[in-house]
Amino acid sequence: SSFIKQYYIDKTPLPNKIMVKETIDDKEIIEQWLTKTAGRKIEIKSPQKGEKLKLVEMAEKNALITLENKEKDKYNILLELKEILNLKKIPQKIESYDISNINGSFIVAGMCVMQNGIVKKNLSKRFKIKTVLQQDDPKCMQEVIERRLKHSLENPNGGFGTLPDLIFVDGGITQIRATRKIINKLRASLKYELSIPIYGMIKNDKHQTRALIDENKREIKLSDELMKAITNFQDCVHNTAIEYHRKVRSKEVTKSLLDNIDGIGEVRKTELLKRFGSVEKILNASDDEISQINGINKKMAQKIKEELGKM
Repeated sequence: SSFIKQYYIDKTPLPNKIMVKETIDDKEIIEQWLTKTAGRKIEIKSPQKGEKLKLVEMAEKNALITLENKEKDKYNILLELKEILNLKKIPQKIESYDISNINGSFIVAGMCVMQNGIVKKNLSKRFKIKTVLQQDDPKCMQEVIERRLKHSLENPNGGFGTLPDLIFVDGGITQIRATRKIINKLRASLKYELSIPIYGMIKNDKHQTRALIDENKREIKLSDELMKAITNFQDCVHNTAIEYHRKVRSKEVTKSLLDNIDGIGEVRKTELLKRFGSVEKILNASDDEISQINGINKKMAQKIKEELGKM
């Protein structure tokens, strides 16, 4: 029932009949919804015999084969990683990290997780850098890695879960060494061995993933399938960091511009942004449009545009 609702909510064109193996409880309601959406009658059937039952059973078998092949592909990728990186075990949990900033401003980092061969976007994390005040990616990476690993060391059942089996950093040997330094520092304070392999994800001149690099500057070539998986992983963490950087930068810029105008408090600022979406759109709006905001008259609207125009 849930799958049918999710799958057909934006699906066009809709079929005349949907055949399922099991009878669903709200069949009539879903049929009415689909019929109304399509503008013609749509039926949901659960065949019990004959050719239609054979079709449903064939679909189920095909689905199982597809699922098994996908599981096999994911396992093969992890197995290949284990072999080419000479790991002690299959890396079921891999984490990747990337730093994002513009000339040392609004420095943030992103973290993505690959669990059992699948990039889990819901497990992504974002960090605002707290201790580095200028552009220094290795030091930023050290702060992020230390904060992240301490979470699991202090609370393995917390939001970060268990420690990773493998770490990928976006960059070369400098980022790898920075990460290794933090792991060694944490290991010295523990009563047990903390050993996490670290590799860099390096790109070519076209900003495409080229290879992995180890702590000895050795480039490790990847098969096409593994290259595709690593590229997807690197893109995921890069996008996570970039999107968070844009959000932080936009928030800080908006805050500094609107908060410097006398008479614009938190309520009016919120209403302005809710109505126009950005400072730029406020600046391009007419006095009449701005004065439609509760508590802002035409005189205040003119003042807002004048002050924003100076900034």
